This record gives sequence, structure tokens and C-alpha cells, in this order.
Amino acid sequence: MELLDCIEIETAPNPTHSIIWMHGLGADGNDFAPLVPALNVTRQLPIRFVFPNAPHQPVTINGGMRMPSWYDIFMPGPNRQEDEAGILASEEAIRLLIKRENERGIPTDRIVIAGFSQGCAMTLHTGLRYPEKLAGLIGLSGYLPLAKTAPQHWSPANQKTPIFLAHGTHDPMVTIDRGLATRDELDRHGYDVRWHTYPMPHSVCPEEVHDINQFLEQILLQNQK
Repeated sequence: MELLDCIEIETAPNPTHSIIWMHGLGADGNDFAPLVPALNVTRQLPIRFVFPNAPHQPVTINGGMRMPSWYDIFMPGPNRQEDEAGILASEEAIRLLIKRENERGIPTDRIVIAGFSQGCAMTLHTGLRYPEKLAGLIGLSGYLPLAKTAPQHWSPANQKTPIFLAHGTHDPMVTIDRGLATRDELDRHGYDVRWHTYPMPHSVCPEEVHDINQFLEQILLQNQK
């Protein structure tokens, strides 16, 4: 498998930490790149931000239109059939990005995986299964995919990894009940979930960015060696 095309931003020379950030359906790596200057943690640590572009593929729910997508979506709602093969393929692509960061000198425990919507789903899917401890997971406006079978594949390595979960209370695309169900499932399995809600639709707001920054400062600054 080839490495995904990515947009990269380094906040200073010789990064000591990496954040791999997945966009949502139909977007691309540019979607969250403007967030970097808004995070104060970038002025405290040399961080490499990696914003991968999902493959272009047909999306059933959008009439088969080809667009950037981490996996196919067949129909809306929590009880739909899921594209397991597509999810597993994207997991492997994200794992390769983590390995590339390792090869560039960033240990896994200094890598954060983050994502919005579909990117959130891939963050949780990949991060909870990853066999080495990550610094943290950030899931925005998304859900846990393949939820019925997911726990049997989770790795003990990330049992105590901090997880930032956030959702808009007025989200019409991924309704908040799906976010709550994800939070509750992780709580049941003893994960360190930091849950946040905001009065917004399927988007990101300044208060959320502030809370993300605080989370990153906490997990990355204390992780310096």
C-alpha cells in the first residue's frame, strides 16, 4: 500500500511530537490545516501536523459520486450496514502514517491521532486497535464504527490513553445520540474519556478549539522526556 498524500505543517524545526488529523467525508487535508495557528501548544512544542487526504471513491449515500472518503456509507443512521473492508483499508493506511512518523524519529507515545466525522470514526477505530501506546486520541463529531465487534479487537496498549470526544448538540449529520453511545461504550470498558458538547451543528467552534488546545497541552507537555 502506498502512503497517502498528506499536507504537513511543522511548527518548528526538528519536531518532537506528531498529530495525524483525518478530515471528514468529502473534505481533504486542507480542512483542518488552518486550525494549527489557533492552538497555543504549537508555540510551546515543535510539532509536525500531518493532514492526510482520503482516497477518492464512490459514496453510495451520495448517489455513487466519487469523493474523498475513508470508507463507503451505504445509508444514514446508527443501524446501517457498514463498509468493513473500507474501514480496515483506511486503518492500514493510517498505520503506515504512524510508522512513517516513527521512522522520522517520533516515538508512538508522542503521536496523537485526531479526526472529524468520518475522520473521528477512523481515529477511534485505528487508535483503540493500535498495538503501541499513543499520546492521545481526539474524536470530533463522530462515532465508533463496527461498534458491535470493536471491543474484541482493542489493544491493551491504549487502554489508558486519554480520549477527547466532542459533539455538537444540534448536529443533524451525526446526531449527538451516536456520540453519547460512543462515549458510554468507551466508559463501560474503562477508557479515559473527556467528553465535551457545544451548541453547534456538524462543525467546529472556538470553544472547542480552546478545549482541544488544553487537552493537547496536558497530554503532550507532560509527556516530554
